[in-house]
Amino acid sequence: MYCAIYRSTKRDQTYLYVEKKDDFSRVPEELLKGFGVPQFSMMLNLATREKLATADIAKVRQALEDQGYYLQVPPPVESLLNTHLSDSNK
Repeated sequence: MYCAIYRSTKRDQTYLYVEKKDDFSRVPEELLKGFGVPQFSMMLNLATREKLATADIAKVRQALEDQGYYLQVPPPVESLLNTHLSDSNK
């Protein structure tokens, strides 16, 4: 299973995986508006991989099959205040 990966021009560290290069027909219009103009990053063969760097490959495969796309967003920013307060209470 091949997929094309695009980088968002509006949101840092946000990527869109689609089944076919330049085919956004199954991606909701509202998602594309918030994503910005997709910048092609790479083609990836998911069948030959066991894992991905920051996404769960099983979830990516399932999302591509079910809805035709997968949106990878960055992890939430760690709150330094919460970390500090947690360390202070020890």
